Amino acid sequence: MEPHDPLPPKDYYKILEVDYDATDDKIRLNYRKLALKWHPDKHKGDGAVTSKFQEINEAYSVLSDPVKRFDYDLTGIYEIEKYTLREYLARFKGMILTCNGLGIGHPSEGAEHLTNGGNVADE
Repeated sequence: MEPHDPLPPKDYYKILEVDYDATDDKIRLNYRKLALKWHPDKHKGDGAVTSKFQEINEAYSVLSDPVKRFDYDLTGIYEIEKYTLREYLARFKGMILTCNGLGIGHPSEGAEHLTNGGNVADE
């Protein structure tokens, strides 16, 4: 027998239908909404519904725990071809270096921070 391929990693943010920078409150609200919608008691014996419900619970157990979420965000899905540009930028914006990420309010302020005493080389 050949070993089975491992299951592809799950995108917990997509499962809970939230943005990648969703707040804890937004994650909790969407979890509750989806848990009610997909609860097995509402769909009497449908195995697919039970599986979906378990997936929702699994996603919430990771994203609702700050330590697990941080670890997931660092080691989660990096298959770029599976994302639209908007999803990719939302997913990885914490890793993209921006002026605001450096604590610089406006790009022109960044030039001052990056130069020594405000001396900017001639262009």
